[in-house]
Amino acid sequence: MGIISWIIFGLIAGLIAKLITPGRDPGGFIITILLGIAGALVGGFIATRLGYGGVDGFNIGSFFVAVVGSILLLIAYRFIRRRAE
Repeated sequence: MGIISWIIFGLIAGLIAKLITPGRDPGGFIITILLGIAGALVGGFIATRLGYGGVDGFNIGSFFVAVVGSILLLIAYRFIRRRAE
């Protein structure tokens, strides 16, 4: 799957990650979406490298990877921001 697909997945995954992990995010809505895009890219890269086959196309498996990657980055971002305050 190309980078454009992961960016689109990231937009949607960022919104879903925000719904799954509610709370006050430092940075707001835009940061959440950017973290979703980054999470989708990182999740797709890691899943491909771990041998989960070609994570390609708009399917449930690819979407799951994007959401999980987004949730992990959102949690990491919250942790880092709280430490900095």
